[in-house]
Amino acid sequence: MNVFNDKPDFSNLLSPLEAKILLQRLTTLTSSVNTSSTDSWNLNNNQCLEDVKSEWQRLERLAAIKSLDGTPSLVNKYEQAATDWLIQLFNNLFAHQNVTLVRGQGEPEYFPAQNKEPAKIEFAHGFFASALHEMSHWCVAGEARRRLADFGYWYAPDGRTAAQQQAFERVEIKPQALECLFTLACERSFEVSQDNLFADFDTSNSTFANDVYRQVQQYIAKPNILPRDAKTLLHALLSVCIADSK
Repeated sequence: MNVFNDKPDFSNLLSPLEAKILLQRLTTLTSSVNTSSTDSWNLNNNQCLEDVKSEWQRLERLAAIKSLDGTPSLVNKYEQAATDWLIQLFNNLFAHQNVTLVRGQGEPEYFPAQNKEPAKIEFAHGFFASALHEMSHWCVAGEARRRLADFGYWYAPDGRTAAQQQAFERVEIKPQALECLFTLACERSFEVSQDNLFADFDTSNSTFANDVYRQVQQYIAKPNILPRDAKTLLHALLSVCIADSK
C-alpha cells in the first residue's frame, strides 16, 4: 500500500526511461488496432506532425536560452511560442474530429460543433497549462457530452461549499490525471488544482492530490484504460518531446 505525503511528488511519476516504456506500450496497443487514414498515430508518416517535431526542437533551444537569461520578455516569448506549438499539434491530430483548440481571453469554455462550425475548446488567457487542462476534459468526455456546452458540467466559482468542493474534486480526478501525464510528457512540472482558494471550511482532509496521483499511476501501469483520444495525444507528446530528445 502506498503512503503519500499531503502533496505527492508528481515529478517522480514519469522518468525519461518510464516515458519511453509508456510510449512503447502505447505503440503496441495501436499496432493491433485498424485505424483510419485520418488517425495520426505515426508521426513519421505525417508531414504536419514532422513540422511540429522541428518546431519543438527549436523551442528546446529557446528554452535553454530562457533558463540562462530569464528576462520576462524572453519567458513570455517562449510561453507564447510553446502554446502556439501545442495548438498546432492538437489541431493537426484531431482535425478529422471537427474540433479546434483556440486561445481565450477570459475563462475557459467548450462550444460544441454547430451550424457547420467545428467544436471549439477555448482555454483560459492563452496559458499553456490551461490548454492542457481543457484538452484533458475533452479527452475524458464521451461523444454525448461533446455535443453539450462545457461538456454538460456544472461549475460553481471559487468559494464553493464543502459539498460543492467534494463534487468538483470527484469529477476532476481523471481530467487532472490526464493533464498530469500530458504535462510531464512535455517535460514540465505539474501540481493539482483544487480551484478553491477562498474556501471557508477546513480543506486539510481532502484526498484529492493523492487520488489524482493514484489515477496517474493506474494510467501508466495500464495505458489500455486511457481514453482513446488521450492515447493519441499522449503518444504524440511522448514521441515528439521525449523519444527524440533523450
